[in-house]
Amino acid sequence: MSLLHQARFFVTVNHLRDLPATAVPEVAFAGRSNAGKSTAINILCNQKRLAFSSRTPGRTQHINFFGVAPVKAPDPLAFLVDLPGYGYAQVSGSAKFHWQALLSDYVQTRSQLSGLVLMMDARRPFTDLDCQMVEWFLPTGRPIHVLLTKADKLTNSENALALRETRKVLAGYAEQLDTPVPLTAQLFSSLKRRGIEEAQRVVAGWLSLPEALPPAAQESKAAGARQAEPQAEPDTAADDAPPDTPAN
Repeated sequence: MSLLHQARFFVTVNHLRDLPATAVPEVAFAGRSNAGKSTAINILCNQKRLAFSSRTPGRTQHINFFGVAPVKAPDPLAFLVDLPGYGYAQVSGSAKFHWQALLSDYVQTRSQLSGLVLMMDARRPFTDLDCQMVEWFLPTGRPIHVLLTKADKLTNSENALALRETRKVLAGYAEQLDTPVPLTAQLFSSLKRRGIEEAQRVVAGWLSLPEALPPAAQESKAAGARQAEPQAEPDTAADDAPPDTPAN
């Protein structure tokens, strides 16, 4: 059982000055407002309501930290960081500017970041805003792993094409770097529970987490799971949202 299953809410941040003053590694999750980011985080952590998504796309404008540690551990061993979904924000210009600055400054300057999990809808990967996120993060020299979400909505041949094209784009970005950095991609479906273990291995590896919980923690987790087992929900939120508007 993955230690990610023990993730718990830690803090919500709206300003860089309020970021946790810790030295433990972090993995950030980013993506468009309708890419199924919150659902994917919940499935990876085997929890139903860990990360919340707004019914109005783009309205979540804070950074949420989830601590990962065994049961009763005094401090987190690592953090999963849920970044604001980009695109579609129905907010004022000043609020949007603050939100974009918070997002870009965090991914470019946070020294604790070990890697970025970038969620993209498998039907339309690498929008302008996805590319902007890659270009913000690439100079840090840390790895990026792309989850092509909602793979259940495509045929096998369409998924194969989407994955091949995504890896081709990532290879192009890799050629820009002086030092090789892992830029990887996989197919993912919360609804069909596809690609969960592969994504968990990537995240746990970046965070240097043990592959499994200690036996006592597994027993405690299993007891809780018997009371309320999480269910995968279709990633349908904001599927009909209007096209992205690139950041200025």
